[in-house]
Amino acid sequence: MNINKTKLEGVYTIEPKIFGDDRGYFAETFRQDILEEAIGHKINFVQDNESKSSLGVFRGLHYQLPPFSQTKLVRVIEGTVLDVAVDIRKGSPTFGEHVAVELSAENKKQLFIPRGFAHGFLVISPTAIFTYKVDNYYAPKHDRGIIYNDKDLKIDWGMDEKALLLSEKDTNQPTFKEADFFDYNINLYSQ
Repeated sequence: MNINKTKLEGVYTIEPKIFGDDRGYFAETFRQDILEEAIGHKINFVQDNESKSSLGVFRGLHYQLPPFSQTKLVRVIEGTVLDVAVDIRKGSPTFGEHVAVELSAENKKQLFIPRGFAHGFLVISPTAIFTYKVDNYYAPKHDRGIIYNDKDLKIDWGMDEKALLLSEKDTNQPTFKEADFFDYNINLYSQ
């Protein structure tokens, strides 16, 4: 399993080793000990989530405030998405910057996103099944978001905005300047 840093502190891409032959393939998609060694901290995932979406569906940019903020490990098991993490830690050297990674069933890449980051994805294949682990439970009263097309974030989703399919919630998110932020000095892996 290859675990690589991104330009955002604490955000990593993970590429499992694939063992394949004419029968199919095998991949180890999660190893707690290897992940903890790479990030230098303990992690305790408590919930797995899965969604199926069609071409153009956008979900995000979501996060939860303390004490229910979440670390996520995300991957795609069918189709392809453009997955984005945005640094929302006020005072961070990369505050307001993002990373965008194509995750697909074919490339088997994953993205590890700690607390202090907003997260969203856009489906760029006919359908996609997206799955993720989180280290804290969903807490609706602490749920927050940022509008996907905020001009300050400069995220290129690679698709005409008219083709995007959004929930009412995601259509009405605040701008980046209006969002609730994290303090840069937060512990990325625990409350």
